[in-house]
Amino acid sequence: MPLDPTDASPDWFRNALAAPVVTAATEVRGCDIAFRKWGDPPKPGILLVHGGGAHSRWWDHVAPYFSKECQVTALDLSGHGDSGRRPEYRFEYWAEEIAILAAETGGGSGQPPVVVAHSLGGFATFCAAAAYPDAFEGIIIVDSPVLEPTPEQEASSHRQAFGPLKVYPTREAALARFRTIPEQPSSLPYVTKHVAETSIRQVPGGWTWKFDPAVFSHVGPFHPEVLARVSCRVAILRGEFGLVTPDIGEDMYELLGRTAPVIEIPLAYHNVMLDRPMSLITAVRSLLADWRHSYAMRSVG
Repeated sequence: MPLDPTDASPDWFRNALAAPVVTAATEVRGCDIAFRKWGDPPKPGILLVHGGGAHSRWWDHVAPYFSKECQVTALDLSGHGDSGRRPEYRFEYWAEEIAILAAETGGGSGQPPVVVAHSLGGFATFCAAAAYPDAFEGIIIVDSPVLEPTPEQEASSHRQAFGPLKVYPTREAALARFRTIPEQPSSLPYVTKHVAETSIRQVPGGWTWKFDPAVFSHVGPFHPEVLARVSCRVAILRGEFGLVTPDIGEDMYELLGRTAPVIEIPLAYHNVMLDRPMSLITAVRSLLADWRHSYAMRSVG
């Protein structure tokens, strides 16, 4: 959606962006993986994983609302944000990045973290949970339609987005071209503005996007049967108008052994943190509260 620089942001949003945060990087398979952290290490951990073409700062206005009770980490997957690029991208590489960052999140609490992952990040998180079964307390997957190609792969294959990176002469020209995939009519203007401003970098001759377009053309297919190998707790959040339709949600529920709730976020589109962030925060908080006081039913045959 077009950006309107005159839109004033509310106090809750400004307070979130002002929250103390630590930035750092760690190496995974020879690639620097950037991350941001809020909260104290002795607390239980939450790891936030962005979608395709996005980056950790899509969570800047969400993460601080968990930092009083948790240590929260948001990473940039390789090929995204401020992380390094790889000669090729695979879901298994992103899965390893997620597992390694999980091990560094909330380590002082003595328990694995919960992962909250959006879109392509949900695909990668399912792979991580299947490959590293002891790495996570649970995973919360946000509008990841795993029975179909990722929306970024679809847009790339149809040449609708994510082609060779353009260089724009000014910062303002780059910001004016920011769009989400898919586009959605309800994104909050001040959130979209912040995400756009943190999605670009200066290069010789002007400004361009941070992501590596090779991510979407070379990552390869996702195999939905991986869901049947996930043994930790799982919950599925879907936007009412998102990409996980009721039918896809039901199929995911079946693949996960009929033990993972599928919860609809009313009025939300695919990029839930952009249009219904408080509903997303409430849904995740509710799941965390339940998981702290209940026993897991997940099992893999």
